[in-house]
Amino acid sequence: MKSSRRNFIQSLGVGAASLGVVHQSTAHTYEPPKLSKSNADDQVLFVGDNIAVANTEYGKVRGFILRGIHTFLGVPYGADTSGKNRFMPPQKPASWTEIRPALWWGNTAPQIMEKRYANTYASFVDHWNYDDVSEDCLKINVWTPALDTQKRPVVVWLHGGGFVNGNGIEQDGYHGENISRLGNIVFCSLNHRLGSLGYSHLKAAGGHPASGNVGNLDMVAALEWVKNNIANFGGDASNVTIIGQSGGGSKVTTLMNMPAAKGLFHKAVVLSGGSLAGVNKEYAEKLGLKIMEEAGLKAGEIEKLQQIPWREYIDIADRAVVKMADEAKRLNVQRGGYSPVADGVYLNDSPFFSDATHFSSDIPVIICSTFNEQSPSRTDATLEKLTLADVKERLKPRFGEKSGEIADAYARSFPKARPIEIWSLILSNRKNAVAIADAKTSQRKAPVYLAWFGWQPPLFDGRMRAFHCDDICFWFYNTDLMLTHTGGGKRPRALSEKMAKSFLNFVKTGNPNGGGLPPWKSYTTQNGETMILDDTSALVNDPDRDARKSLA
Repeated sequence: MKSSRRNFIQSLGVGAASLGVVHQSTAHTYEPPKLSKSNADDQVLFVGDNIAVANTEYGKVRGFILRGIHTFLGVPYGADTSGKNRFMPPQKPASWTEIRPALWWGNTAPQIMEKRYANTYASFVDHWNYDDVSEDCLKINVWTPALDTQKRPVVVWLHGGGFVNGNGIEQDGYHGENISRLGNIVFCSLNHRLGSLGYSHLKAAGGHPASGNVGNLDMVAALEWVKNNIANFGGDASNVTIIGQSGGGSKVTTLMNMPAAKGLFHKAVVLSGGSLAGVNKEYAEKLGLKIMEEAGLKAGEIEKLQQIPWREYIDIADRAVVKMADEAKRLNVQRGGYSPVADGVYLNDSPFFSDATHFSSDIPVIICSTFNEQSPSRTDATLEKLTLADVKERLKPRFGEKSGEIADAYARSFPKARPIEIWSLILSNRKNAVAIADAKTSQRKAPVYLAWFGWQPPLFDGRMRAFHCDDICFWFYNTDLMLTHTGGGKRPRALSEKMAKSFLNFVKTGNPNGGGLPPWKSYTTQNGETMILDDTSALVNDPDRDARKSLA
């Protein structure tokens, strides 16, 4: 029996029966939404001079209507960030007088594109979408059911990629058409500066004090654009939810701890990521000085640094990271490199969510991770035959002498799990998700809802498991757009309908209940209430608590 065809939480020996939880029935008839008014062969795409024209504070834009959803792609929310604008807070875009076409995606932020598709398996599974790469990348995309005054809830998607890679449309599962239609909401996604061009902290080298956080300030500028313009797209600026996955999850938690973002969003969703602190300021400042040294420049010569071609600058900045490796260890910086800096001005320098009076305390949050963020055997079937002893050996480079204790603890918590599944669960542990939930809950104002996605796609002989990124298309009602993540069809669509409707309820009210999942209690540190998301979903109390303790 393949675990990909059964409820994964049950296959590991912690199913509802063993926990005393009664599952709801998943038997129902599902009918996809009708995409045209009368006939399946009716025209579904409309584009023309007077179709989908909306106003913004900088000028009018023309999009298109696809299956009833007005779509606007690549709308400027900030100016070109090259030249004198590099390392500087985002500037407003220049206004325009003619109607600007918003029919195609904006440029991807500068990043290393060489060998982006070198891994055949990754390219097949994720079929990344990348457009032109340039510093003129501050663009936002909007999907909306109508250009009216209805004041729909607004969702703003923040892509993953660890603050270094990615863009707002790198997967088709990021598209907002289906969730916009299903929930009658406005959906936005955006590009912003990444890596060393977004997070080089050059203050000590004579640069702008905000230089270590301009990538995040771009996101703030996008949220300000939403505040000032989204009413023209049928949206409600007083009801905005930000959501991000992986590095995008950390974008969510850092925005929740940036003074400039106060009041620009009202709910938050963190998927398979998130952080509880920014980068060490001392490390970031020293790294900025090392960049100048590597570029052969003196402190204060920022203008020269702004004129270096972006590709050359990234190489210089990356070499500086390598040369700062020993200093990173001394300062206990786990991941050297470029991401938001805890400077105490633009980003809080205290632990995130530690202040009960902070504006973040009023923001409800959903936090979700996946069972198998990493599945070592996805492309190597031989690993399916590993013994528990083999797993213990393979854990030693990361966990040392504790490897045996950790593997045994997970084996006790998941008695039906095979050794390869034990290995995957350990590598994909929930420590970070639970730590964020605990910290946010300690503010004692807004609820936190914790989930664990365990749905297994029937692909690669069942070895993909509930992998990193797989849940995104479920939340956004896009399982049929991401066939290489789901296989397509009614099975993933049935769970997606429940997850998407629960997400939409949260977007509208701050409470996900009523979308088709079992009653979802808010998280408490004492009980660890966790919604298991699978073919048959269930709310359980901290199913891996004892196993996680072994990781401490």
